[in-house]
Amino acid sequence: MPKTRGSARRALWAMGAAVAWSLVGSGSPAPAETRNENGFDLSPSSIPVDQILRGGPPRDGIPALVDPEVSADPTTWPPETSIVGVVIDGKARAYPIALLNWHELVNDRLGEQPILVSYCPLCGTAMVFSRRFSNGTHEFGVSGLLYRSDLLMYDRTTDSLWSQISAEAVTGPSLGKRLTLLPSRMMRWGDWQGRHEASTILTRATGYPRDYDRSPYGGYNRSEELAFPARFDPRYHPKMPTLGFRHTDGRARAYPAAEVLEVGSVKEEFAGSQLSVRFDASAGVFENSYDGALEVVDGFWFAWSAFH
Repeated sequence: MPKTRGSARRALWAMGAAVAWSLVGSGSPAPAETRNENGFDLSPSSIPVDQILRGGPPRDGIPALVDPEVSADPTTWPPETSIVGVVIDGKARAYPIALLNWHELVNDRLGEQPILVSYCPLCGTAMVFSRRFSNGTHEFGVSGLLYRSDLLMYDRTTDSLWSQISAEAVTGPSLGKRLTLLPSRMMRWGDWQGRHEASTILTRATGYPRDYDRSPYGGYNRSEELAFPARFDPRYHPKMPTLGFRHTDGRARAYPAAEVLEVGSVKEEFAGSQLSVRFDASAGVFENSYDGALEVVDGFWFAWSAFH
């Protein structure tokens, strides 16, 4: 994408367009050599089985949180703490990235809604889903498997594997079913608490001995190296913050931070919705608004590009 102000407004891009893909990655991940990995039956699968990789930890080696302890005390975490914020039925809650780096999934209930807060540290993607299904409420765990460097979750009811970014079951009895994505926002706790004074936030009392003041991923989010292979358009730094919008009809559009910063902000129409996007470089977060039925994915450039 040429670095001009005119073209920068087109930083959003329809991913159906032809792009120059490249295979990028580092390390030596072990491909799934059989139809069973980490105790999951991979047959049938809607994705190539040889691209389902073992991330290292076994099934549940990264422990998902269930019904976490929360606090309404704003001093529970420092104001600069990065969080995922959710508002449901008028109730606001924040989920610190410092916890999600170690647990990746939180099975929670906010208002009357059972929710799943998911975070893939390798992709920088925070996505919140409903856990309510036609056959009841499901609880999710971390499979220890990855697809295109992204977290594969599993539900403990059917043992189906679910791709976080595509929000779809890729193996098991739920194959082909989609999760309902709920609105969420990544920002700093102080900013979130300023907007939602009654917000609760998860505490460090998880029941697990983890050093939540340290990220197990070090400077991964700044490095150009990937821990696992993924095919993506190389025009931007792979970890560039990127905000993507997608419609159920398959249309998708992305806003890399560098392009948004070049023009200051973007306001335009996409898939029948009016969008407004701005990137706060000091906080490292997007501000956005939209109307209409769209899904929003906030994460690293390579992760968006690999799936759209």
